[in-house]
Amino acid sequence: MRDVEILGVPMDLGQDRRGVDMGPSAIRYARLRGALRELGHRVTDLGNVEVPIPEVVEEDERARHLSAILEVCERVAKRAAETVSRGAFPVFLGGDHSISIGTVSGAAEAGRTGVLWVDAHADFNTPETSPSGNIHGMPLAVLTGRGHPELVSIGGEGGSVRPEDVVLLGVRSIDREERDLLLGSGVRVYTMKEIDAYGAARVVRQAISDLAHLERVHLSFDLDVIDPEIAPGVGTPVRGGLTYREAHLLMELLNEAGIVTSLDIVEVNPILDVRNGTAALAVEFAASLMGRHIISVPR
Repeated sequence: MRDVEILGVPMDLGQDRRGVDMGPSAIRYARLRGALRELGHRVTDLGNVEVPIPEVVEEDERARHLSAILEVCERVAKRAAETVSRGAFPVFLGGDHSISIGTVSGAAEAGRTGVLWVDAHADFNTPETSPSGNIHGMPLAVLTGRGHPELVSIGGEGGSVRPEDVVLLGVRSIDREERDLLLGSGVRVYTMKEIDAYGAARVVRQAISDLAHLERVHLSFDLDVIDPEIAPGVGTPVRGGLTYREAHLLMELLNEAGIVTSLDIVEVNPILDVRNGTAALAVEFAASLMGRHIISVPR
């Protein structure tokens, strides 16, 4: 049983496509709090961080909505650090993936923190390499100390996490210059090719082993890692993702390992969804991470 604190970050400033700002509401409507309480956890919903809408925010050519995203992520980092300092398990609801600049930076204030980044995209662009200037394609680079200096500084000089403490899993869409940055970064990468070739269980267990030296691991879970035929309501869908059972297996193995200490759930877009099905999947996967089993067997 854990003390779980939920914080919504309804931000869609990091991308072009609107709708992910409604993600926190959709996930709450899908009974996230109830599902976690049924598992025996004490759950508190802290509401949402205030986020401006794009129509009232100034643009920036190389990094769109930079100033507004910076302000929001600074507030999020403060709230995340407060939750971790209380000994609670934080669950952050996005919003686009740029929220993780704040969530991970705040969680990492408790000490050296690893990151398991589960995503169809690498999110390792900088303003110089990004084809779009959308910051939701930059957060992992920022967190490892690359990118716009004001964003990097949220986590302190040099970034919030060490590249060797980061594992990227499920990726299948990487920009050309982003690939070059990633290859020289020290981040461990497991693409869908590895999952297809060796199986999800083997790859996930290897990712867990890669992070086993750390006392704290933040799981940043982008719903677009799931195949869009299963999870259509996401910000940037890419065909060929994890299956329903592979995603549950990921969460179940992470629960068994007991390494995850904080969680992001991002990029749920109700506008593109069917009867809130993708948000319902998000709740299912979170429940598997937090202890829901098919059957409890003594070990």
